[in-house]
Amino acid sequence: MAVKVLLYTSPGCPDCIAVKQFLHHHDIVYDERDITAPGVADEAKSRYGVRVAPITVIGEQVLFGTFSQQRPSLQKYLLQR
Repeated sequence: MAVKVLLYTSPGCPDCIAVKQFLHHHDIVYDERDITAPGVADEAKSRYGVRVAPITVIGEQVLFGTFSQQRPSLQKYLLQR
């Protein structure tokens, strides 16, 4: 069974683009939420405690920070299944 991935992004965010490129490169399907849309940043903050993109939710795991900070966990949780 494929893991569900949810990605919170913002327009023009280079780290968001890098996370999306990583996911595309590895053929990982994800749902994307724009934190600049009304209520989405508040949703991210209330659910995950952070409102700055990119936020990557993989099942129960919540990753945030730059792409370089997220990359080891992206590899761990998505590529070693």
